[in-house]
Amino acid sequence: MNAGIVGTGAISHKHAQAYRNIGFGVAACTDINPASAQAFADKYGGVAVAGVEDICRLPDVDFVDVCTFPDFRLEPVRLAAKYGKAVQVQKPMAVSTAVAREMIEVARAAGIVLGVASQHRFDDCSIFLRRAIDAGRLGRLIQCDAYVKWFRSAEYYSRPIKGSWATEGGGALINQAIHQIDILRWLAGPVKEVQAMWQLGALHKIESEDVVNALLRFENGATGVIQASTALWPGYSERVELHGTRGTAIVTGDQLTVWDVQGDEEASRKDPPPISTGVASGASDPMAISLEPFERQFRDFGDAVRNRRKPLVGGEEGLAALEIVERIYNECRAAGN
Repeated sequence: MNAGIVGTGAISHKHAQAYRNIGFGVAACTDINPASAQAFADKYGGVAVAGVEDICRLPDVDFVDVCTFPDFRLEPVRLAAKYGKAVQVQKPMAVSTAVAREMIEVARAAGIVLGVASQHRFDDCSIFLRRAIDAGRLGRLIQCDAYVKWFRSAEYYSRPIKGSWATEGGGALINQAIHQIDILRWLAGPVKEVQAMWQLGALHKIESEDVVNALLRFENGATGVIQASTALWPGYSERVELHGTRGTAIVTGDQLTVWDVQGDEEASRKDPPPISTGVASGASDPMAISLEPFERQFRDFGDAVRNRRKPLVGGEEGLAALEIVERIYNECRAAGN
């Protein structure tokens, strides 16, 4: 299969490398900076073209991969729908749930596959935990938390669009913690209640939050915490902690680092927890992330395109994570802090 990549910034290189590893090609690319697009084409193949519609017109492009800032999502989906091309968008799905819902509707009406890059669902630990929770190995979930205590430099935020509401949709919560929110929502289920507070520009010269804290109550009765920051030097590996009536599982970075569960010996022999300490995390370096989960998600997305089925992470899943983000932001605004 061949991708047409929209936006040739940092994350697009991870995508192109993953495509190469699984035997997909890059047929075309485009960027608002033509020199960047040409350099990308020189490195990964394909042609650099002027815009998204030029990509969608190419017959050898099987799907469009949108790696832009999150404010530019709806137009590529509309153009992909016009030409009957499947489309995958980088996280977060959009800057608002209203835009995300419109994206879903445009894709549905056109009958095209819509995917959202949420590669941590494809980590070994995430796959195991989904299976283990479904089997009741943790018992009833009672506390489910996500901690993303990262650091980003002043240089990272040196462009005015970084951390802006209009272009990025916000700060640490929507851009850095979105993966952990997605995992938490996937494993613990829908959120019923939210309370939250933030600090806008606590360390960085940005208009949105670089520190945010939220209290949650899930529909299953469990409570939880989400903490997200890009202001905590030097940055620490993100964690998702799941506490049930039978024990605890902790994911650090992209690895299961704790599995303390009572009476799990027999289940562990049949389906051993993938305990590891080889953590890959973007705590201080946004690109210090593993390619393998991307490769797994892209294989699934490619199969969904070929067989015209829903991918494992489609528009609805991207929307579910974004809904939690928006609810937290709205609570912070309402609290006036």
